[in-house]
Amino acid sequence: MAIANHFYNGLTRKYVAIFGTLFNQLTIERSDNAGVTKQSMIVPISYAPMQKILSRVEQDPGLNRKSAITLPRMSFEMTSMSYDGERKIGTTQRVMKSRAAGDSNDSKSYVYGGAPYNLDFSLYIMTKYQEDATKILEQILPFFQPDWTVSARLIPDLPPVDVPIVLQSVITEDIYEGEYTERRAILYTLSFTLKGWYYGPERTKKVIKFIDTKFAPDSDISSPLLEKVTLQPGMTAANVATTDINQTVPYTEIDFEDDWGIITIIDEEDT
Repeated sequence: MAIANHFYNGLTRKYVAIFGTLFNQLTIERSDNAGVTKQSMIVPISYAPMQKILSRVEQDPGLNRKSAITLPRMSFEMTSMSYDGERKIGTTQRVMKSRAAGDSNDSKSYVYGGAPYNLDFSLYIMTKYQEDATKILEQILPFFQPDWTVSARLIPDLPPVDVPIVLQSVITEDIYEGEYTERRAILYTLSFTLKGWYYGPERTKKVIKFIDTKFAPDSDISSPLLEKVTLQPGMTAANVATTDINQTVPYTEIDFEDDWGIITIIDEEDT
C-alpha cells in the first residue's frame, strides 16, 4: 500500500518558520516631547500561545522582576488546519525535480501535485502602552491587502512555490484587572490563513529517449511492415537543439533538461 511508505518533507515545520520569519525584525522607537528618539528596540517574537504570556503577566503584573519577560512582545501559534477544495489540482499531475549532480540522466524524479491545505495562525501583540501596539500594528497592515505572498522552496530540487498568507481579522483587547497602581496589558490578536501544499513521497521513472514504431496492415504477426517511424532527441555538440540526425550527439548523452529538438525518421520501405 503506497500510503504505508515512510516519507517526511517537514512542511508543517517550514510553514511555521515562514510565518514567524515575517515578523521577527519589527522595531519600535520611543521619543521624548521634542521628537528625539530615546529608545529603539526589536520586538521579540516566539512560538507560544497567548495564555502562556498572560499567565506570566498575571504572576508579575508590574513586570518588575529582572528575570521576567518584558513588553512589548509578540507570540504566534498555529491554531487549525483545513482542506481547501477550491485549490485542488489533478492528483496525477507531476511536479518534476531538478537533476542533482551525480544523478543519472536516464531517469527523472518527481512528486505528484500537492494537497491544498489552509493553516490558520494567530499572532499576538502584547504591550504596556497603546501607542506601542499601534506602532507594531502599522508596520504589518500595509503589507496585507489582504494577503502577502511568499515564494519558498519547500522541497529540495523542486521549483519555488508561492505561499499566500491572508490577514483575516484584527481584534484588540485591553486587559486590566487589579489595583490602579498595577500596569495594564494591551493585546492585539491578528488572525491569518496560510495557503499551503502538502506533497507525497518522491518517485523516480525512466526517461524515454528513443521511440521505434512499426506499422502493419493488420494484426497478423506474419504481415509485412508498411512503415517504420523512429523518434529521438537531437542536440549538437555545442548544446544546440537540432532535428538533423547527422548533427546530433548520441541520444544516450542528452539530458532531459538540455536544449534538444525532436528527430523524426520515416522509413516507408518494407522491413
